[in-house]
Amino acid sequence: MTAITSANTAREMVRSATSIALRVAAREWELYDTGNVDGADEVFAPDVIDHNPATDAASGIDGKGASIAVVCDGFTDTQYGILFQQELPSGWVVLHWRMTAIHTGDAFGFAANSNSVDINGQDTMRVVDGKITKIYHVEELLKLTQQISSGAGRGPA
Repeated sequence: MTAITSANTAREMVRSATSIALRVAAREWELYDTGNVDGADEVFAPDVIDHNPATDAASGIDGKGASIAVVCDGFTDTQYGILFQQELPSGWVVLHWRMTAIHTGDAFGFAANSNSVDINGQDTMRVVDGKITKIYHVEELLKLTQQISSGAGRGPA
């Protein structure tokens, strides 16, 4: 699998962010890269509203922590790159991101198979007092499912 070369990594974006809202938005993806579920308290408001939660996901910060855990339990070498990031008025941030990883653990109902994954997504989130309070997101879940359920995209033998 190739590393992200056309985007700044989440960690780079956290370090170079020009505002608190942009730093917090990038920090979310750094949590997914590092598997730092406990860091959710630093990034999300306790009553964060996820307008597109996974089926049966817990609400609030518990749901966001569980989401980080699912990704980290199911994938290794996870790297989020931020392709586009823009702060809008009133603390809103728009992100277009890319995730690459290897499917090495059970995830989304599929057993580990060492397939490479490479998907994009978009988030619109509101940051208030240094925490994400609302988030809308869209991911290429069909593409992810195809990559982890087939031999296509299989990593090196």
